[in-house]
Amino acid sequence: MLKVWRTLLFITGLSVGLTYAQDDSPSGTQIPESVQSMHAESVEETFSYEQLRRFARAFALVKNQYVEPISDEKLVDAAIAGMMNELDPHSSYLNKDDMIDLQEETEGEFGGLGIEVGEDNGFVKIISPIEGTPAAKAGVLPGDVIVKINGEEMKGKQMSEVIKLLRGDPGTTITLTLRRAKSPTLVDLEIKRELIKGRSVRSKMIDDTAYFRISQFQTNTVNDLVHQIRAIKTTPNSIVLDLRNDPGGLLNVSVGVVQIFSDTKRTIVSTKARNHVVEEFSRYTPDNILQTSAVLKDLPNWLHSVPMVVLLNVGSASASEIVAGALQDFKRATIMGNRSFGKGSVQVVLAIDEDTGIKLTTARYYTPNGRSIQAKGIKPDIVVSDTAKGDLFRTPREADLADHLKNENAEDDTAVDKDNAVKEDTKQETEAGGSKDETMYEFGSDQDFQLQQALNYLHGKPVNQGVVADAVKINKSAEGDSGNKTLEESESNTKEVAEPAKKAPNDATQDSPSSTVGDATKTETTSSKGTTTKDNHADKESSKSLNGDKEPTKALDKALDKVLEKK
Repeated sequence: MLKVWRTLLFITGLSVGLTYAQDDSPSGTQIPESVQSMHAESVEETFSYEQLRRFARAFALVKNQYVEPISDEKLVDAAIAGMMNELDPHSSYLNKDDMIDLQEETEGEFGGLGIEVGEDNGFVKIISPIEGTPAAKAGVLPGDVIVKINGEEMKGKQMSEVIKLLRGDPGTTITLTLRRAKSPTLVDLEIKRELIKGRSVRSKMIDDTAYFRISQFQTNTVNDLVHQIRAIKTTPNSIVLDLRNDPGGLLNVSVGVVQIFSDTKRTIVSTKARNHVVEEFSRYTPDNILQTSAVLKDLPNWLHSVPMVVLLNVGSASASEIVAGALQDFKRATIMGNRSFGKGSVQVVLAIDEDTGIKLTTARYYTPNGRSIQAKGIKPDIVVSDTAKGDLFRTPREADLADHLKNENAEDDTAVDKDNAVKEDTKQETEAGGSKDETMYEFGSDQDFQLQQALNYLHGKPVNQGVVADAVKINKSAEGDSGNKTLEESESNTKEVAEPAKKAPNDATQDSPSSTVGDATKTETTSSKGTTTKDNHADKESSKSLNGDKEPTKALDKALDKVLEKK
């Protein structure tokens, strides 16, 4: 019998995540109606030995007649890999090296340089060197683009390939050739690898706001987060949880993070597998026998009461989306930034033998209100571009990947994919040289535009949305039953300003913070098309509501016509 190793959440190039069934859920926990189904009888499909004979015949023909000798192991590995490649993008064959990498990812210890990376226009870009690591000591800077590793060109390589080249035994050296912003020449750095103990959680106080950044959901993430929370001696007036460029991780850890920030007994995430078998996860259960869920006891009350913003971008996937989706459904936090990646599937690692295995997609997951984010992502309540001049990160989303799973909750999968895929003008802009603002910044720094807007929002100040195509007004979200407010889409490509209410929900049952647009106070008007905003003090022409005014301006008419044409 094959051994089930772990259930994983995975994003292109990075293996992350693990979960397992919870046998005894608290009483009163409900599975969302949209996910409910009867547990179907397990039906074992008839195995066709005729198909296996066909495979054996093909194997023998290649083995005996290929122009050069080839080993049985290589042929079998290639056959398994080919079979897995015919499935969705997150199912794959794991050879011995892949299994080792997987363990390193989840445990957070490996030989390497100590950098956070992301994809950008066919290259891997440095998001941030980790303080005190070989990369930081050698002078690697945020925004550096890896052009070569040990003289080998990196353009077009998968991020997983680049990461493998960056890692190695502690004490070995590696030469990075970097392209630096505003530098006419390439920079060569020789760096000695060290044992990196990944810090998945960083935090600091920004005036009266507690800022927490989670870069990946690893085994020690909950313990590290709790430790840093307990180190805060004063009571913050607000919270920012930064999940940008977080590819995901351990599912049980994401459940623990939601528990930390919301006082809820509800289901946090549900999974539905083949034959409609549903599992629910409503509390944190550590996978490490040295850890205990008691770490979540006696946490400060402000974690559940002060206003909160969660920052997302296109690189936020899997476990990140579970956390954001739950906090959005619970009306605990306002989601800000860009639409997330849209990976709503669960993978299981099954051992083939002692050294190899397969990573197989076995289920879809759902937010507390039964929303599937597969190929769709989490839609922010307030859209804010990466920088004041536009978006910096151009990573393709799940909807852009070939053979991705469809969103079974969507009436029109094509529409969902089209809405979330990289737009043609974005692709062309990227190929022509990237975004208008190539200056990379460190998440959490003073140059972090989205963070500054989150702080403005939490303090009741105007929020600059940057260059946000398709954002003109704040509207109640039509997604699920979250009740959060989100930005409607239009043809405008201008800077918009949003000013929130100064108080966020005190518990999971309260309404989400109300939002306003512009420097002047707004009053909400509701029509058959939804809730819109009307400016009481701004210019008369700009204050007209698309839904509420009887005589809209010609400019707004034209914009609406274009929207309707696209739809």
